[in-house]
Amino acid sequence: IDDNPSHYKIALLGTVKSPKLNFDPPFVMLIPVPLDVETETAISIIPQDYLRQSRIYVELPEPELEDGERIYPFSVEFPEGQDIVLSSDATNKDLICYISFRSSRPVSFTGSIVFIDEEEN
Repeated sequence: IDDNPSHYKIALLGTVKSPKLNFDPPFVMLIPVPLDVETETAISIIPQDYLRQSRIYVELPEPELEDGERIYPFSVEFPEGQDIVLSSDATNKDLICYISFRSSRPVSFTGSIVFIDEEEN
């Protein structure tokens, strides 16, 4: 370069991809069941564009009954763990999540189960 860097210009072009989660299926509908009977379904969480390990957290809905009481009928389980890991081929392994519902009180509602990572993506 002969101590004269003004003769050389480097142009860089890049794309920033934000990490995101996709789901299969994209929504679930749990079947109605008798009181105190559990219903469950499995979903695949498909991480995309994660460049380092991250952990998935879940925010569950808390339905309010007619008398104003809140109940906590949902639970989730990650049988293989809830860490997003970057594999050797630079892809992220899908995570399996079981969502279950059980209530001792009659309830019907529509709500969202929110999955977020450590950086609130």
